[in-house]
Amino acid sequence: MTGPAQGEGRRAAVLGSPIAHSLSPVLHRTAHAALGLGDWRYDAVECAEDDLAGLLATMGPEWAGLSLTMPLKRAVLPLLDTVSDLAVAVGGANTVVFRDGARHGENTDVHGIVQTLAEAGLPAPAAATVLGGGATAASTLAALRETGLAEATLVVRDPARAGETLRIAERLGVALAVRTFDDAALDAALAADLVVSTLPSGAADALAPRVAAALPDKGALFDVVYSPWPTALARAVQARGRTAIGGFPMLLHQAAAQVTLMTGRTDVPIEAMRAAGEAEIARRARA
Repeated sequence: MTGPAQGEGRRAAVLGSPIAHSLSPVLHRTAHAALGLGDWRYDAVECAEDDLAGLLATMGPEWAGLSLTMPLKRAVLPLLDTVSDLAVAVGGANTVVFRDGARHGENTDVHGIVQTLAEAGLPAPAAATVLGGGATAASTLAALRETGLAEATLVVRDPARAGETLRIAERLGVALAVRTFDDAALDAALAADLVVSTLPSGAADALAPRVAAALPDKGALFDVVYSPWPTALARAVQARGRTAIGGFPMLLHQAAAQVTLMTGRTDVPIEAMRAAGEAEIARRARA
């Protein structure tokens, strides 16, 4: 797909509820300014799942694309004209691109995770454990598959609610062992080359001592939370001399991929976006 002409003022936005905290406007607006797309507009729009269909129906030809947060990533799928194979496989589209009167769904979260692990210089893990069973966990499994991993462990509160993630893993060709947070075998599962926490901010705090104690010498933690950082989980891991990676690089790289999809430009200013995002995180921390 080709992007809109550079001289055309277009609209884009991030949708979700709540959405006021989103860093996406900072990242996308920085990219647009650096690319000379000063007449583009990128907003944060409060949108609950029940309002999504109606909102999409109001969007005319001035709209270039949307960034979506949960639960909209799954809710949007039946509202799209076409969906990429990857978005179908992981059961969620975090990006909508408007082209020729049609809505196309993409998933750039997987790209964001792959780039985050590569940027951190982490080797392909021989064993990985994912905490949480939502949409980000599904994208994590797809990213791990891209590193060559064929099996992983999923840790959830209730295995009965992990059915969708298990189906996604099967579509991806990833063999998945499911454990619970109070499982006697949890410590063995945490002794992996890579532990990925897809849990919301604060939800993994109680697990911090166990993860830090179980992680091997060369093991690493990837916690998708980016603010506040470091999380209690990351601090515990770092205190034992292990690597802990936050979620901002994932957000950065998935946003950069969205900019390309929405604008058609491949010369995305990653470092300018990184600096703007980090400055905004620091500003919020001070506030």
